Amino acid sequence: MDQTYLLLKSLHIAAVVLFLGNIVITGWWKFQAGRTRNPAIIAFAQRQVTLTDYVFTAGGAAALVVTGMGNAVLHGMDYRHIRWLTWGYWLFVASGLIWVAVLIPTQVVQARLARAFASDGQIPQRYWELDRLWFIFGVLATIVPFAAIYWMVFKPA
Repeated sequence: MDQTYLLLKSLHIAAVVLFLGNIVITGWWKFQAGRTRNPAIIAFAQRQVTLTDYVFTAGGAAALVVTGMGNAVLHGMDYRHIRWLTWGYWLFVASGLIWVAVLIPTQVVQARLARAFASDGQIPQRYWELDRLWFIFGVLATIVPFAAIYWMVFKPA
């Protein structure tokens, strides 16, 4: 097997670990911080969620695209006509759309609210409404890439 293929595949797997690992752990820490109802803890967690999403989730997503598409193109695999690649690709895109359309805008507003309540100690109801929205769409945006893993690993015909 071509060494370029194996190198890109290894980097692709590392990107999956970075991408999904950050999504799962970020959601966990945000959920746990919210359970404390402590404004300082929630504000700190919210800042970290936003930061880690920009660095690790976006970085992992970029690495996934580069390594996945790079390997497909370099090795003559047309993702539009190979069923498992098509499903994996579009599930990844669907997760990205959820992040761009709902999760990132929601957490940007939450981060602004958190900066204010970190100093005055009053968490507004709007924060909790957005938190519920973030949680629901966050679960969905996490399940979808796991479905993509199924297609990538099992490669059903």
